[in-house]
Amino acid sequence: MLTDWTVIVGIHWFGTGLTAAAAGYACAVLFAALKSAHSMASLSDIRGLDLLQPVSIFKPLHGAEPCLYENLRGFCLQTHADYQLIFGVREPDDPAIAVVRRLQMEFPQLDMTLVIDARVYGTNLKVSNLMNMLPHARHDWLVLADSDISVPADYLARVSAPLADPGVGVVTCLYHGIARHGLWSHIGRLFIDDWFAPSVRLAHAFGSTRFAFGSTIALRRDTLLAIGGFETLRDVLADDFWLGELTRKKQLRTVLSDLVVGTEVGETRLSALWMHELRWLRTIRAIAPLGFAMSFVCFTTPILVVGLCIAPNLLTAGFALCGGCARVWLRFSQWRSHRGGSPWYEIALIPLRDGLLLLEWAAALTGWRVGWRGQVLHARGNRPAP
Repeated sequence: MLTDWTVIVGIHWFGTGLTAAAAGYACAVLFAALKSAHSMASLSDIRGLDLLQPVSIFKPLHGAEPCLYENLRGFCLQTHADYQLIFGVREPDDPAIAVVRRLQMEFPQLDMTLVIDARVYGTNLKVSNLMNMLPHARHDWLVLADSDISVPADYLARVSAPLADPGVGVVTCLYHGIARHGLWSHIGRLFIDDWFAPSVRLAHAFGSTRFAFGSTIALRRDTLLAIGGFETLRDVLADDFWLGELTRKKQLRTVLSDLVVGTEVGETRLSALWMHELRWLRTIRAIAPLGFAMSFVCFTTPILVVGLCIAPNLLTAGFALCGGCARVWLRFSQWRSHRGGSPWYEIALIPLRDGLLLLEWAAALTGWRVGWRGQVLHARGNRPAP
């Protein structure tokens, strides 16, 4: 009888502890997000403008993505005094070429180069594209940015300024989602805004800089050469992360810019969103397996519900209420920061978003295969040589 009672008490404490962990995480990421928003408001000046050097921007392209013209046009409107735009495609019939030609006609005064080169050097086709583009770069400060990124006019000056410090290896940017295509694109945006970005902010608040994002990676040419060039990344999946990781191994710092850029979330079907997010989660699992294993507490709503069902008492209910309020506040604060969508509409999506994340997390544990632009790859892949 005593043993049975001990088990019951243990189960109740487990449920309470689970709820407390989920609530604690929700409060912690909310604090990190609010602190970050306050910090960004106080960092509107661009330090080191007198030290800015000419920059070559790499834009690897693949197909006519939604809003491609608008996103690329933002890079043609930069206030930076001297920069080059390099667009790269693999196939001569790629629809993105027409968009680049349109921009070349619209901005004849800009230094734009279009590279059409089908050579492949490894399993990562994006890296092959970058390798083909590199010989056309005229400048020694380089900025790599994915094709679906939208930026303000001062973007280039702000992300390249820290490169004036020789101790900086890469500069990278977080991003927020831009939903344009109905329910599933809004759900996809919440993945970025309410889970991914706040988790990075929280890690950064505790001193971690073990990240680099394809939204923006700025680095000097000598840094790229010191890590072995793009060739080192030709067979890895998470090329953006490993580009930053290799520079950190050279004792160079990673800077998280105060600028947050936008990224298009174009999934219109649950199946497409599932595959996209499963690729992200399996990649995270490959990079940080222990952190991924414990990340289930980040999926606030279902964990709070499970904990409350296991231990239906006032203490657990208090933790659940605290965690739920923090989760809603986080969504509202993210909406205010990026001025996108209806806050009440997206607040109603929180349980669906968190529940889907938990299911994707569980699915990510069952294998390593990921789909990316028509390829089937292994998330663990080949790590770059040390």
